[in-house]
Amino acid sequence: MFRQIAKFFAFKVFKFSLEGVFPKDPKFVIAVVPHTSNWDFFVAIGVRTFLKEPIHFVGKKELFTPLTSRFFKNLGGMPLNRKKNENVVEAITRMYGEEEVFRMAIAPEGTRKKVSEWKTGFYYIAKNAGVPILPIALDWKNRLMKFHPLFTPTEDKEKDFSYLENLFKGVVGKIPKYTRTIH
Repeated sequence: MFRQIAKFFAFKVFKFSLEGVFPKDPKFVIAVVPHTSNWDFFVAIGVRTFLKEPIHFVGKKELFTPLTSRFFKNLGGMPLNRKKNENVVEAITRMYGEEEVFRMAIAPEGTRKKVSEWKTGFYYIAKNAGVPILPIALDWKNRLMKFHPLFTPTEDKEKDFSYLENLFKGVVGKIPKYTRTIH
């Protein structure tokens, strides 16, 4: 039921359209930019429902209680134990090795507020897991979710980030003042 509501919101209420091709590869990191509002989650779940593709996200283990676990797992949620002294990048990288199909969505900003630069976790997860990155623009101004081609990280992080950031020039989030300006 929640999925149908999310699909309704994504395409009927928010009037989003899709551009590009969602890859069939079983494993990659999905970098969704920008992330400025909780509404981004509903649009993403709606698109996931429409695509009928497994897409995951991680949440702190405490969210996955006996009452909520099934709900979050049905949405693609995977619990992450953050109480251990374990590096989050390493923990998520291990999930790629344990799952047959794993496509984790993450916001490189790391928050819904405006940031001056992206966090690097998504990049190192992809490198450590040996999987590509699917850059997805969530453009509220044009009501468009754009799937860019898969990108395989190289040994030149600076060049890779420059390439990835250029894909999002002009993309505006739900809350424009929180959208990072990319030059």
